Amino acid sequence: SDSDSDSEDSSLSDSELQEAFARGELKPGLNVVLEERPKRRNNTDGLKQCLAEFRQQLAWVERLDVTLGPVVDPVSQSASNTDDVDPENDFQREMSFYRQAQAAVLEALPRLRKLQVPTRRPDDYFAEMAKSDQQMQKIRQKLKSKQEAMERSEKAKQLRAMRKYGKKVQTEILQRRQKEKKNMLNAVKKYQKGLSDKLDFLEDEQTSSQGNKKGSANQRTKKGPNAKRRYKNQKFGFGGKKKGSKWNTKESFNDVSSFQAKVAHNKGPGKARKGGKKALNKRPGKRARQKMKNRAR
Repeated sequence: SDSDSDSEDSSLSDSELQEAFARGELKPGLNVVLEERPKRRNNTDGLKQCLAEFRQQLAWVERLDVTLGPVVDPVSQSASNTDDVDPENDFQREMSFYRQAQAAVLEALPRLRKLQVPTRRPDDYFAEMAKSDQQMQKIRQKLKSKQEAMERSEKAKQLRAMRKYGKKVQTEILQRRQKEKKNMLNAVKKYQKGLSDKLDFLEDEQTSSQGNKKGSANQRTKKGPNAKRRYKNQKFGFGGKKKGSKWNTKESFNDVSSFQAKVAHNKGPGKARKGGKKALNKRPGKRARQKMKNRAR
C-alpha cells in the first residue's frame, strides 16, 4: 500500500542519515534538536515581591500616580468597559484613552489644589529655550526665505492672471471692432443697393473715431447730431417727402412777389460780372495770352 511505501522511504532516509552521521559527513548546525517549549507560569507572589523591592515609599505629590477607569460617557451616561472596546477600531481605542485621561485629571486636580500645588503657569513665567539662539536664527532665516518665496509665487500668479485678463480684454475689443466694421459694411452695401436710405453708420463711425482720439467725457455724453450734420440738415432738409417736393403748385405759380427782372434777364451787377456779355476784367484765353507773350518778345 501507499502508507507502507512511505514508511519504507522514510526508514531508508533515516538509515542513510545515520550512516552519514557515522562517517562524519554531517557538520554541526545542519540539524537542530527541538525541545519542548516551557510552560507559561503566572507567579503572582513573585511579581508582588519584586514590586515591593523596587517601590519607593514617597508621598503622592512626588509620585503623582493615578490609576482609574474611564470617565462616564455623557452620551450613554455609563462608563465604557475596556472589554467592550475593540482594539482594532482606532476611534474606540483613542476614545477610551481620552476618557481614562479625563478621569485621571478630574481626580488629580482637586488633590493638587488641596495640597496648594499650582497647576497653571504664571504670567511672568520665563523658560529657557531648549535650542540655542544660532539655531533659532537659522530657523527664522529659513522661515523668512519660505515666506519670500511664497510672496514671489503669489506675485507671479497675479501677473499671469493680469496678463490673461489683458489678453481677454484685448480679444474682446478686437472682436467688437470687427463686429462694428462688419455691421458698417453691411449698412454700406444696403445703402448702395437702395435697400436703406439712412446714413447713421457714418455718424456712428465719426463719433467713435472722435471719442477714441480725444477721449473726452463731454463728447461721449453729447447727444444729437454734430455741427456738420446740422448744417447739411439745414441746407438740404431731412425727413418727409423728397421726390416731387419742389413741384410747382397753383399758388406758387401765381405768386410773383419774389420776381426780380434784373436778375432774371442778366441785368444785375452780379450777373454781368459773372457770365454776361458786358463782363468787366475778363481774363483772356490761353492762346491769346501765348500770342501776347510772343509779340512781347
